[in-house]
Amino acid sequence: MITRLRHRYAWFDHLVRALDRYIEHNAYQYAAAITYFSVLSVVPILMVGLSVTGFILADSDEITRDLRITMIQALPSGLDSFAANVYDNVIAQRASLGVFGLVIGLYAGWGWMNALRDALTAMWDLERPQLPFFRTILWDLLALISLAIALLVSFSLTAAGSWLNSAVLRWTGMDDQPWAGTVLSLLSVPLAIFADWLVFLWVLIRLPRAKVHMRSAIRGALAAAIGFEILKIAANVYLSLLGRSPTTAAFGSIIGLLVFIYLVARLLLLVATWIATAGNPDPTPAVVQPEQRPEYLGNNPAGPPLGLAAAGWLVAAGAVAALWIQRTFRRKTRR
Repeated sequence: MITRLRHRYAWFDHLVRALDRYIEHNAYQYAAAITYFSVLSVVPILMVGLSVTGFILADSDEITRDLRITMIQALPSGLDSFAANVYDNVIAQRASLGVFGLVIGLYAGWGWMNALRDALTAMWDLERPQLPFFRTILWDLLALISLAIALLVSFSLTAAGSWLNSAVLRWTGMDDQPWAGTVLSLLSVPLAIFADWLVFLWVLIRLPRAKVHMRSAIRGALAAAIGFEILKIAANVYLSLLGRSPTTAAFGSIIGLLVFIYLVARLLLLVATWIATAGNPDPTPAVVQPEQRPEYLGNNPAGPPLGLAAAGWLVAAGAVAALWIQRTFRRKTRR
């Protein structure tokens, strides 16, 4: 049944080949590795953010003091002293905190980029090139910087679209109309898809350790962008459901972040596999029939059969031997 469908529909054959390679090259494990390094990168990002906040607050003693008092008053009596000590340590050790966060961030970022590039390369059914260790790290860090620039462009386009929506609502005087905001939000979806398309196109072309043609990656990047927007909508619905239950809001957001990153990684690898298998399918290997050997009688059936010439010589030798024995026997009888 499946073989018939593969011969009849080219898109179904392409889908089967893509799924076979997706499973054969352990895409699930690659997606898990990408998720691990993504979560690991959150910690140094928070550390760098706290360091930058410490430098900003250190310039104004009044703001630092007011924020400290406000934080202590908002917390219960058991946590106010602990939070005050953490706050003072962040202000006092802001430089070391930032340096330590940058070091861990570089390691986590390199691990994330290395796992992502290896995963995309495996989806192309290629082995990782044997390059010097430090050269590989350098290229991965450069790829990470280029991806950060692409993300910055994408976020800038998204922010520009949001600002344009708000500006249009203010200029038309319909900022208090809910339907107007909904219409403009729907109109801004193509802009968000275009921004995501730029990022995924860059990832699918530049990050694999193989040459990828832009023509084959354009459609795949568009599919990845649409799927990413669908996952964003599902994540927003999930977070809105968590807001109704205070007990699940603490851990539900962390679990949701893990699931979201994992699904995005699987979506990206599936699209990469689809692009990699978009060429002509591999020819069906010929079925080699086992060699048919003639059967013959004998004590050793596994031995090779005798040739026609050899059999003739044996028959002739047997006949000569029989005649010689017969003549010898007759001579003895006459005597």
